Amino acid sequence: MKKIFLSILTILFLCQACKVADKTLKSTDKHHGNIVLINTKFGEIKLKLYDETPLHKANFIKLVENHYLDSTLFHRVINHFMIQGGDPDSKHAPAGVMLGNGGPAYTIPAEFVPSLFHKKGVLAAAREGDNVNPAKASSGSQFYIVQGTVIPIEQLNAMEKRGGKTYSEEQKKMYSTIGGTPHLDGSYTVFGEVISGLEVIDKIAAVKTDPNNRPLEDIPMTVTFVDK
Repeated sequence: MKKIFLSILTILFLCQACKVADKTLKSTDKHHGNIVLINTKFGEIKLKLYDETPLHKANFIKLVENHYLDSTLFHRVINHFMIQGGDPDSKHAPAGVMLGNGGPAYTIPAEFVPSLFHKKGVLAAAREGDNVNPAKASSGSQFYIVQGTVIPIEQLNAMEKRGGKTYSEEQKKMYSTIGGTPHLDGSYTVFGEVISGLEVIDKIAAVKTDPNNRPLEDIPMTVTFVDK
């Protein structure tokens, strides 16, 4: 691998991001569990936050503590791909308005863990594109939940050869049975997974949307902590 030399500005950016995450971690002492509940008009989605991605876990807990995500919409929905939410600008947004640019004034450093991948039902962080975000830092609030599609083993093997990636046996098993979006692996941070409510994701993903993939009927959420 090529060595990466960080400029002084890059180092300062990462230090500042760590300071933000540090403050986030300090605000989560009263919550010892990893389970959150997203309530929608289609039902409830219960998610487990991963310990392996501590910065993203701590930030998401802070968002829930502060009710930051309440009344935000699932503003971008693509069937057989994912459902996305967490944009504060979506709260009570007029019909037809394009959404997806809102969030707090910070990002979260990427936390890529090879064993955490884009199988159906995982919670991952949205982010700006590589052209303006080469470090692949995550949005401070926007997230998506993967729906994806089932991918045959033969297709996964072809993707390995074509893209130069290697999928573990666990990845192949999950992608070929429950499905997912393997092309996102290593590019977006996965930091949790659905433990109940996969059918709710399917219902949301199936709604009618406008040309910007915003549902024609708003799908607001409330997000709370649960014990189990």
